Amino acid sequence: MGFSKQFLWGGATAANQYEGGVSEGGAGLSTADVMTNGSHTVRRQVTWIKPNGETGSTPLCFGSDERHLPEGAVPALLDDPKYYYPSHKASDFYHHYREDIRLCAEEGFNCLRFSIKWSRLFPNGDDETVNEEGVRFYNAVFDECEKYNIEPVVTLLHYETPLALAAKYNGFDSRHTMEAYVHYVKTCFERFGTKVKYWLTFNEINCIDAAPYVTAGLIHADPQNIANAAFHQFLASSLVVKEAHEHYPDLKIGMMLAYGPVYAYTADPADQLLAQQAMNRTLFYSDVQMLGRYPNYKLAEYEREGIVLPAKEGDLETIAAYPCDFLSFSCYGSHVMTVHDENEAKGEGNGGAQAHTVRNPYLATNAWGWATDPQCLRITLNTLYDRYHCDLFCVENGIGWNDVFEDGTVHDDYRIDYMRANIRSMRDAVDYDGIPLMGYLYWGCVDMVSNGEGEMAKRYGQIYVDADNYGNGSFARTRKDSWFWYQKCIASNGENL
Repeated sequence: MGFSKQFLWGGATAANQYEGGVSEGGAGLSTADVMTNGSHTVRRQVTWIKPNGETGSTPLCFGSDERHLPEGAVPALLDDPKYYYPSHKASDFYHHYREDIRLCAEEGFNCLRFSIKWSRLFPNGDDETVNEEGVRFYNAVFDECEKYNIEPVVTLLHYETPLALAAKYNGFDSRHTMEAYVHYVKTCFERFGTKVKYWLTFNEINCIDAAPYVTAGLIHADPQNIANAAFHQFLASSLVVKEAHEHYPDLKIGMMLAYGPVYAYTADPADQLLAQQAMNRTLFYSDVQMLGRYPNYKLAEYEREGIVLPAKEGDLETIAAYPCDFLSFSCYGSHVMTVHDENEAKGEGNGGAQAHTVRNPYLATNAWGWATDPQCLRITLNTLYDRYHCDLFCVENGIGWNDVFEDGTVHDDYRIDYMRANIRSMRDAVDYDGIPLMGYLYWGCVDMVSNGEGEMAKRYGQIYVDADNYGNGSFARTRKDSWFWYQKCIASNGENL
């Protein structure tokens, strides 16, 4: 059967990691713009597991083990030489967008995902009038996509709330921020609605639990703040769907979920329950956005913890009436969990340390502990379709690696192996399970700073960007081996792997 002729092939990026030009064109600051990549260089030896079971290690240079805000209040001073703020330059898409879109077109892309920086259009988030320079920039980007017949997929909020709204209102903890977001989105529809069909409301909305500042602009985040922010984002998403359905019927509005299958480490029923509960914590967000209601397991949790939803009259009815049109998701790998004290590299499962997380002994990992799961996307697609029976769209899938630039390029067979396994898994879900899939967008098609560490050393792209962790370099673009492999894959509609 194979992928449909309308299948969307391409890549995905995010403004805070890729766009740069932070002080140009009248843009305001976002929460991402005051996040550093560390004040000191840290060298550490990292170890990964090869597919044959052997281990390898490499000394890697990082800005820091973890991103942070500088000392002091937000907004922070941005001229302190102790700090480097990676979003300010990022990959400099702001000045390279024509070249990057051309390279993506040559690779065969018919789809490209990127995000709009809210504070480029409304510097303070809630300004009365839009910044016309920001409108011109994004219109130029959309025109360039149209030139090459590339369908843009736009994320309306991707890990960067306007800093002023975070500082004044604690981000989406406040209904004011929610209302400002809806006004911003209505402006996007008015200015770009004829050029963009597919819109995603909030990137990886479920990550608010682990990263409330990044996801929802929360400077103060207790369980009640997080519940407030999640509710306001759910309501905002439904209001956006309502606006599109009533005034822009050709637009399609999707939610975006960070997802990875969770496996129980043993047959112990306690491990099975632990895995199920972990999945519920993720699927709560898609339950609300796709089914239009808070699930009983979450309401019971809120009641136990004394959390009260900040709902006003009519809010829950709006959420019920306007679920998203499709479900998009990121999926990088799977996780394994156990209640037992197993000596299996505890806390080094795919995606970083988590309570009860252990390494999967059946999978190989990279230098950051991320495992390549050859069945991951098939399991994910079946789980999501069985629960929601809606169109699905894989808008993030990729692997970070410490690429070595040599012989004028990057020989990244490891990235090709990862993509081959994941695309085959995705194709099996379509061929054997009949899952309707809209498309596949490889994450970080052009190198950009990583979200977790704020560094360039952890590279995802098929196009190499000559820049280091501190923004030094020519920013020249070079095709990697994976670029040519993906070009052949797309030309064959996923048959030539």
